Amino acid sequence: MTNLTDTFAALSDPTRLAVVERLMAEGELPAGRLVKQSDISAPAMSRHLKVLRQAGLVEQRTQGTSRLYSVRPEALKSISDWTLDHRAFWQASMDRLATHLALQDED
Repeated sequence: MTNLTDTFAALSDPTRLAVVERLMAEGELPAGRLVKQSDISAPAMSRHLKVLRQAGLVEQRTQGTSRLYSVRPEALKSISDWTLDHRAFWQASMDRLATHLALQDED
């Protein structure tokens, strides 16, 4: 299971969020391609990828001289589960408020 604090901290950076979104859309990509299609240096991209790996959002594998990165689905599932749990909380709160307001209108 991923630590959601680390997950959200990693995704709070626009560059890292963009990398994760790109990997979700395109699938596994080599680090070199991530650098070429961004406006940051290779060392900066390497640091961002390290943060994403440490947060458990992406995994890295080596193929020859390339390092390939992909999104870890279980990390995204943790985010989804957390979001859905909180959505249920807020929906129940809004339902209680609507009931309360409806009762107030009857008085």
